[in-house]
Amino acid sequence: MSLQLPLGESGTSFLREVERQSGQHLARCYQCGKCSAGCPIAFEMDYPPHQIIRGAQMGMRDLVLTSRTIWLCAACETCSTRCPQDVDPAGVMDALRRIAYTEGIRSPERDVPLFHRLFLGSVRQFGRVFEVGMIAFYNLFSGHLTKDLIMAPKLLLKGKLSVLPPSRRHARGVKEMFARAEALEGELK
Repeated sequence: MSLQLPLGESGTSFLREVERQSGQHLARCYQCGKCSAGCPIAFEMDYPPHQIIRGAQMGMRDLVLTSRTIWLCAACETCSTRCPQDVDPAGVMDALRRIAYTEGIRSPERDVPLFHRLFLGSVRQFGRVFEVGMIAFYNLFSGHLTKDLIMAPKLLLKGKLSVLPPSRRHARGVKEMFARAEALEGELK
């Protein structure tokens, strides 16, 4: 015999939306906590990954979509690899970020969306990340103007950073991938 906790209509629709966007069946998660135990960012999160999954299972839309956790997730997929039920918590976090972004819910981590936009813009333009350009724009737009000045000379001298942007030879293929992803995204709406 199993106990079914009642979800309101809005809770059920939120759960279904998360499952649809993530491609996951969240009822498979039985809260073992392996995802949270292996997460390298969990110490910074307001709720560990397994609690975010539980919140989605329970239809706790506001708690889940306003949490710092979904924005701090590094998408390293350690959680997904460790899950004994083959649930993909990293995919769920990605779906939750998309839902929050679509609904206009602002990230409590104000610099994360900026970093995301700059990172993807760099990849879209050059076919890979142009680190120096991305760091410069990130520091400028986030207000952290002098944040990386001490490290920059060492990294440049060791050849870890290039002052010049990468060749754009791969950019065409990447631009095609972005176009396909945007077309698929349009179909989901």
